[in-house]
Amino acid sequence: MQVPGGSAVAFPRQLGRAGAKPPRRRRLKRLHNRVSLGALFIAAAAPHRVPPQSMLCPRALALRLALLAALAPAPALADEAFQACLAQLRNTAPQKAVSAETFDRHTANLAPDLEVVALLDYQPEFRTPIWDYLAGLVDEERIADGLAMLEKWDSTLRAVDARFGVDPATVVAVWGVESNFGRNFGKRPLLRSLATLSCFGRRQTYFRGEFFTTLKILEEGHVDPAQLTGSWAGAFGHTQFMPSTFMRTAVDFDGDGRRDLVGSVPDALASTANYLAKAGWRSGEPWGMEVKLPSGFDPADTGRRNKRPVSEWAARGVTAIDGTPLAADGRRAGLLLPAGPQGPAFLVFRNFDAIFSYNAAESYALAIAHLSDRLRGGGPFATPWPTDDPGLGRAERRELQRLLAARGHEVGEIDGVIGAQTRAAILLEQERLGLPADGRAGGRLLEQLRAARPAPN
Repeated sequence: MQVPGGSAVAFPRQLGRAGAKPPRRRRLKRLHNRVSLGALFIAAAAPHRVPPQSMLCPRALALRLALLAALAPAPALADEAFQACLAQLRNTAPQKAVSAETFDRHTANLAPDLEVVALLDYQPEFRTPIWDYLAGLVDEERIADGLAMLEKWDSTLRAVDARFGVDPATVVAVWGVESNFGRNFGKRPLLRSLATLSCFGRRQTYFRGEFFTTLKILEEGHVDPAQLTGSWAGAFGHTQFMPSTFMRTAVDFDGDGRRDLVGSVPDALASTANYLAKAGWRSGEPWGMEVKLPSGFDPADTGRRNKRPVSEWAARGVTAIDGTPLAADGRRAGLLLPAGPQGPAFLVFRNFDAIFSYNAAESYALAIAHLSDRLRGGGPFATPWPTDDPGLGRAERRELQRLLAARGHEVGEIDGVIGAQTRAAILLEQERLGLPADGRAGGRLLEQLRAARPAPN
């Protein structure tokens, strides 16, 4: 679940371009001035304001993390600022209905995690090409796993549907995308991340609310403190709720008196359905549908929020994907063109908006929607993405890592995650093969490395 409004970043726009050259000395000095922790580590009473620019691309994120480490003040200075901030937070704990005993018990020996300040400015939903993003989230492995979870938790999912009116495939799709069905909760201690973001960087007011809410969750005994790890921003559990979302919508579905989104799959699935229901989910209605555009279609007035009667889209020549006329049933829909008029097109209804509210990115909502369709037996999108270099699923990404390792590159664990080491290896191979050097794991590179693979002895 995305941090609301997490879009501003103090970093030069030119570093986000594919193949951007290393900064010159004067540019590096300017970077020093803009990301210096001397500017970030200020008193908690005066939140740091970061001027809005573009999101960090992976290369820029890595550079910023390196600069943060290189430019950090003495650890004692950072810890002193952090401890002063914690002392101030402790004074306000009673106003947040958190006891001093709870605060002291869970913040004892707490140290800042400085990486989360840079990670606040990186959101892959907005940086990754849509065909890459969906290829990694809706692949054959996740579909197979999702079908297995539908079978394993059938009775629970039916009960959840009966109570909240959200179908099993949609709930399981959220579960699969958010934590890979409970395999990836995130490894950062929640309180450490939220305390750091409450004291350093921008949006401290928001993160202080999440920090105190996490303490309240622990005080009420819903989650085992040792299990409370999650994302850098504080999302946790099977379906990655922020603490404030937990307080508003989490439910005790297994009847043990706790709302445990970490240790109880029934609680997590029911809470997800409750969230979607409160976000406006309409039982029995689809999220949307892939459609076919007429030749020369004018994309004006398209977009998720620009809802129009389906009959109006039909009058403009939009048809069902198989060419049959759209049913004029009175519903209103937005026309979503995630890759422009040459790529797949979708009419999206109210349920798509409910999914969108879970993580405010259209690519994310489309991943959930598409995975849910695949779990119901649907097929891939009929219209191909407008690229000759398609994205890779996780199995293909692991194959790419193995091929890179076989060529002598250090890629780390062969896990299908394209991290800094894998990207560095990709850049070297792209340059060697004469491909655009952008560090992207794409189908064209995989095919060329397959062809170049040495024959077995």
